[in-house]
Amino acid sequence: MTESIVKTLKMPSEIQIDLKDKDHLTLKGPKGTISKKFKTHRVTLTVKGNDIIVEGSPKNKQTDVLVETIVSHIKNMVEGLIAGYKYELKVVYSHFPMSIQVDKENVNIKNFLGEKFARKSKIFGATKVEIKGTDIFVTGINKEDVGQTSSNLERKTKVKNKDIRRYQDGIYIVATGNIDEHKGKFIEVVRGRE
Repeated sequence: MTESIVKTLKMPSEIQIDLKDKDHLTLKGPKGTISKKFKTHRVTLTVKGNDIIVEGSPKNKQTDVLVETIVSHIKNMVEGLIAGYKYELKVVYSHFPMSIQVDKENVNIKNFLGEKFARKSKIFGATKVEIKGTDIFVTGINKEDVGQTSSNLERKTKVKNKDIRRYQDGIYIVATGNIDEHKGKFIEVVRGRE
C-alpha cells in the first residue's frame, strides 16, 4: 500500500457539506451556496461528520501541492459563505470624465480617454457591482468571481500607446477584504486523520 498525504478540515458549525462522486463539493452557509468540482485522480475527498478529509496519493511533491491547493479553495469557499468578499475600486480621470453603468451581466465604461464607444467588462457569477460616485464596490461570496470581475474592470481601462505618466486615467483596485468583520480562523486544518 502506498503512503498518502492526508489533511482534515474542521468545518464551522454553520456550514452544511454535500459531497457527490468524491470530487463535487457543495457548501451551504449563512450567505448562500458554493459548488466546486475538484477533478483529479490523485486526490479524493471524504466527509466524516462535520470534517472534510482531503487525501492524496502517492506521497510526493506534486500531490502535496494538489492537496494544499484544494485545501486553500475550500478555505476560500468557507470564508466567502461566512464573511463574504468585498473589493473596492476607484475611478480616476483627469482628461475625460468617465461614466460607469451596470447593465445586467456587464459594466459599461463610457468616455474612457474620450472614446466614442463604451467598453464592456463582464460580471462573473452572482457578484454584485455597486457604483457610488468615483467608488466601485464589487461584492460576493465566491472569491474567484469577485476577484475576476474586479480584475476585468482594472484591465479594461489600461492605457495603451500613450505616456502612462501623463495619462493616469483608469479604474484601480484600492482595497480588498470581507463584507462582514470576522475574528479568528474560519477553518482549522489538521495534518492526518483524527
